[in-house]
Amino acid sequence: MDTEAELTPRGHSSPEQGEGRPRSAFSGSGSGSGSGAGAGAGSRSWRRAGLLGAVCAVFLLLLANFVVQPFQIPSRSMEPTLEVGDRVLVNKLAYRFGAVPQRGDVVVFDGAGSFVREPAGGNPVGDAVRGAFSALGLAEPSDTHFVKRVVGVGGDDVVCCDQGGRIQVNGAPVEEPYLYPGDSASKVPFRIAVPVGTLWVMGDHRSQSRDSRDHLGEPGGGMVPVEKVIGRADWIGWPVSRWGPVPGARTGDGPHG
Repeated sequence: MDTEAELTPRGHSSPEQGEGRPRSAFSGSGSGSGSGAGAGAGSRSWRRAGLLGAVCAVFLLLLANFVVQPFQIPSRSMEPTLEVGDRVLVNKLAYRFGAVPQRGDVVVFDGAGSFVREPAGGNPVGDAVRGAFSALGLAEPSDTHFVKRVVGVGGDDVVCCDQGGRIQVNGAPVEEPYLYPGDSASKVPFRIAVPVGTLWVMGDHRSQSRDSRDHLGEPGGGMVPVEKVIGRADWIGWPVSRWGPVPGARTGDGPHG
C-alpha cells in the first residue's frame, strides 16, 4: 500500500515455565507415574494454548476482513497526517449500507487498474500467507493498496489552482490545513471533471505523493472507482504515542465539505 502506497490492515511465557518446574522438582523425589502425569498435563496445556491461539487468529482474520483492518504506512506521502510506520485502523463498514466516500475522507483503496497495472497471477499460497499477515497488521500491505485523501467525488469540478494557490471544488476554494508545512496545494495545474462513481484523491504531502495527478494521461485518468475503496482510515492504532483519530479525518457518516 502506498501512501505511496500502500495496505496494514502489525510472547508470552509458556504455561510450562510456571507449572513445569514444580512438577520437575516433585518428580525427582516421587514416582515415575508423577512424572508421566506432569508430562501429560504439560501436553494438554500446550494443546489448549495452541487451540486458543488458533481461535484468536481466526477471530482477528474475520474482524480484519469484514469490520476493521490495520494497515502499515510505508511512505511519506500522507505526512504529517500519517507517518512512516504508523498502523492505521481502517473502518471497512464506513461505506457499507449506502454510505459513500466524502471529500476530506482518508481512504485505503486497491489501485489495481487505476494507479498500477492489474497484477499477474502469483503464487496462491504465498499470496494467501502475505494477505493473512497484512490483515493482522504484521506486514506491509499489497503493492496495489494505497492511502490518500479524497479531494473530489463524482460530479465535482476540481481545479488547481486559484489566485491564492488553493484547489477549487465546484468554484469554491478548499482550505487544507492538513497539508505538509511548506507544500503548495499542487505544482501541477489541472482541471478535472470527476466522473460519477469515481474519486479524485491526493496525498497530504503533495511534493512526495504519487496520486491522481500522476495518472492524468493514463486509462482512467487518475480516477479511483468507488468500488475499489477498502475502507476509511479512522484511527492510528500504533505507535502508542500517536494513538487517536486520524487528524483531519471524518469519523462520522454525515456530509463533509
